[in-house]
Amino acid sequence: MKKQGSAASTVDEYINEFSKEVQTILERIRDTIQKAAPNAIERISYQMPTYSLNGNLVHFAAHKKHIGFYPTPSAIKAFQKELSPYKGAKGSVQFPLDKPMPFDLVKRIVIYRIVENTKQKK
Repeated sequence: MKKQGSAASTVDEYINEFSKEVQTILERIRDTIQKAAPNAIERISYQMPTYSLNGNLVHFAAHKKHIGFYPTPSAIKAFQKELSPYKGAKGSVQFPLDKPMPFDLVKRIVIYRIVENTKQKK
């Protein structure tokens, strides 16, 4: 679990703060995002891994019982049906750690966000 008061400055540092099981999931989410958005810039923002390309694409964060995924309200709305089995809010979704992680859905959401950000830039 994440250390109290910790402030990672890189995504590697962030991931290394968690148990091996959670690290494996975080690394796979990271890999999924990087493959879907190879030109995105990776950084820590709001104390969580963040990817940006023509603006913020997505953030993710590990919690005690879930992975929080933050793709913006527009992406949550666009994938509302597929995200309906998960808890969420206007701009976020919670993927439980005790269930299979929907990596393909993460990939499709990232691609959606790239298209959205590219249109907004024009």
